[in-house]
Formats: sequence, structure tokens, C-alpha cells
Amino acid sequence: MRWWGVAAAFLSGACMFSYWLGLLADKNLRAVGDGNPGAFNLWRAAGARFGAAGVALDFLKGYIPVTLLTDGDGDGLATAAVALAPVAGHIFSPFLHFRGGKGVAVTFGVWSALTDFEVSLAYAVVLAVLAVAFRAAHSGKAPTSEEDALQIVGGMLAVGAYLWLRGLAAAFGWTWCGNALLLAFAHRRELRQWWGKAWCFLKGRV
Repeated sequence: MRWWGVAAAFLSGACMFSYWLGLLADKNLRAVGDGNPGAFNLWRAAGARFGAAGVALDFLKGYIPVTLLTDGDGDGLATAAVALAPVAGHIFSPFLHFRGGKGVAVTFGVWSALTDFEVSLAYAVVLAVLAVAFRAAHSGKAPTSEEDALQIVGGMLAVGAYLWLRGLAAAFGWTWCGNALLLAFAHRRELRQWWGKAWCFLKGRV
């Protein structure tokens, strides 16, 4: 296994471009919004111009290393290791004392590189459908942060079904499994809050 490639991909993901762009915009993302140093909090804190740049850079730090360091056929654990490294680097960035972002934009970059945008587009469609469903359930109101986390992690679970139905290579399955676990870890606080509310609701109905 090309461990140097895994290390390079991890360091690529660990570059916290959105956080650094926030500092350029005189916004400490750790102190605004939900404290997430990623692109979407940058968008909310500093506006569309900085936010779009953050999304693009976070996407590219997943897309570029996977494109350069994998052969694209999806064979072997080496492919999965390189593909997961940018997501792990973003979530556990050594540049922010191993407390990074949520890993959504870099996840799109990774899957775009692995599958020529096929799986990332499928994930985007799933997220869009879930967003519409949640808004309809709340009469057009924006979902809560807990529901956003549920959509992101639940959407990745749906991607697993898509991979199985498409019969894609085994390394994609390993990548999906690791990616789902990383996203669940990054959103663990919101998921716990959602489960606590759901459990209280269920107890009240019994």
C-alpha cells in the first residue's frame, strides 16, 4: 500500500481553507454559527463570495488527491485508504488541533473523483429529496441542525444501497463504509440531540 499517498491525501484534506478564508474576512468560524470551520459556516458568516470559494476548495482537496493517487478502477484497499484520507484529514485536521469540519464538501470531491461524478450526483439527488421532504414536513421551514445531520448521514446510507444496486467495485464499498462512519462521527452531537428528542417523543406516545 502506498502509505505516502495516503499521507499526502490526508494532508490535503487537513488544509482548512474555509477557516483560513474566514480569517481573511475577519471572521473566526470557531466563534460564529455552530462553530464549524467548514465551507457552509463560512458561507453563512462571510457571504456567498467567500462561501463559494470555500466550497470549491474543500471539494478540490478531496477531488485532486484521489484523482492523482488512485488508478480509478476501484480495486483494492489502497484505493479506499487514499479516498478516505482527505475526509479524515478534514474532520481531524492537525492544523486545528484535530478538531476540523463536518466533511460534506470534501466527501463530494472524493466520490466525484472515484466515480466520474456518478455517486456524488446520486448523493446530491438524495440530499435534495430529503431536504424537500423535511421542508414539507415543517410547512416550508428550514430544517434544524439535527435534521441537517440526519439528512447528511441518512443520505450516505442511501448511497450504500445505490452502490450495491449498481454492483460497483468492492473498494467503493469500503470507502462508503468508512465515509459513512466519518460523517456520523463528525455529526455525532447533532445525531445524539435528534435521537434524544425522538426518544422523548416516542416515550410520550406510549
